[in-house]
Formats: sequence, structure tokens, C-alpha cells
Amino acid sequence: MDMTDQPRAHSKLNSTRLALQRLERGRDPWALRWQALLAVIDLSILAFFILGPYLRAGPSYLIIDYIIAAWIGCELIARAFAAPSIERFLRRPMTWVDVIILGTLLFPDLLFNFAFLRVMRIWAIGKSPLLLEGLRRAGWSHLQDVFRACLNFLVFLFVVTGFVYTTFFYHREGGEGFVDALYFTVATITTTGFGDITLPGTLGKLTSVITMIVGISLFVRLAQAVVRPYKVSFPCPQCGLQRHDTDAVHCKACGHLLNIPDEGD
Repeated sequence: MDMTDQPRAHSKLNSTRLALQRLERGRDPWALRWQALLAVIDLSILAFFILGPYLRAGPSYLIIDYIIAAWIGCELIARAFAAPSIERFLRRPMTWVDVIILGTLLFPDLLFNFAFLRVMRIWAIGKSPLLLEGLRRAGWSHLQDVFRACLNFLVFLFVVTGFVYTTFFYHREGGEGFVDALYFTVATITTTGFGDITLPGTLGKLTSVITMIVGISLFVRLAQAVVRPYKVSFPCPQCGLQRHDTDAVHCKACGHLLNIPDEGD
């Protein structure tokens, strides 16, 4: 390579890295459009997982499976390249979730028990700027906590449903197993406890206990987000308290004078 080509190649690599970082964390229209497209793809992957019981007997199942695997593999490479360092990339929880998801797609018969983790990609949508910016532009920024609580509850619901399905009902024909898993999960989270579907063995009992404890906690968190008074996110310059009443003049923790931006309505 010519000496003059090295700075040019280095500049192209930096430009690509900056573009990927902008795509992942940017709030401008270009970045938000790409984030929306990635969110649609993530939802499509979830739909593929949910429809898996109906599709896995057909010849197209493995084709779609490996296409999704190639996509997630490319995503991992792009995120590793855009990360400030490999160490920080490896410390991200979603990195390892995506690695496991990739394994379930490449080896569906061997690692099907971990397929439920594909639902975690929805959780990543809630952490992206797309949700916050979308709510702000729609005038619903005050519902941010409600949307996040709904998203967390939905992710937990489908994670547990996926685990119950792949562990206890995977070999049932068609979608019967997934529907039974979803029915059991909803009945357990709401503590309805009909008892017509139960999980066998010690693992089944432990799964039921964990589902009830965590599910009720998330359900209460969702209820609190819906009924509690609306607060704004504005860090206090003195003590760092993040949330305040909309009409707050002083920080309730330290008494520091606040200057919360107000649109005047």
C-alpha cells in the first residue's frame, strides 16, 4: 500500500465508525430512520420466533433461520467495530445475548432451549434513542416511564413464555405448545392460578415461583407508572436528583433553585 493511501484508508475507517455510532445513538432524522428500520427487523425476528411452531415443519424455516443468523452476525461485527473498545463491547449484556441468539439460529436443534432470548431484542429498542425521541416528537414524553414499564413487562412475559415453551412444551404439535406456555405464564403472573396447566418437577415449581415474584413486581411497577403524578427529568445542579414535579421551583432534596424548561402550556 502506498504511504499516501494509509491516511486515506484510516480516514475511511474513522468515518465508517462515526457513521455506525451515529446510527446507534444519534437523534437526527437520518439516525432515527435507521433505528426505526432496525426496530422493525427486531420485531420481525420476534414474529419468526413466535410463529416458529407453525413454520419449522416447512422447507423455508431453515432458510429464514440462517438469513436472520447472518443479519445478527453482521450486527455484532458492526457494533464491535463502532464500540470505543473491544472491552466495552464485551461488557454490554446485549452482546452476549446476541451471541447466544446467534448460536440458537446456527444450531437450532442443539440450542433450542435458549431461543426464548430472542425476545430480549425488544428490550434493546427501549434503550435506544428511538423510543425517547419518538415520544417527544409525538408530544408524549410525559409517558416515557409508562412505555418503558409496559415494554419491560412485555419482554418479561415473552421471555418466560419462551422459556416455558422451549423447556416444557416444545415437542407439542403446531402452536398448541406455545399457546399453553403463554396461557400458563399469564395465569401465573396474575396469580390467577387456575391449575389446569402446571409445570412438572422441581424445575417447573422453581419456574412458577420466580415467574410469580418477578411478574408481580413488574406489574406493580407498571401500575405505579400509570397512576403516579407526572414528573420531569431534570438533574439538580447541586445534588443531582433527576426527577422533579413539573411546577417545582426548588429541589425537594437540597432546596437548590431550579430552572426547569417549560413550554408554557
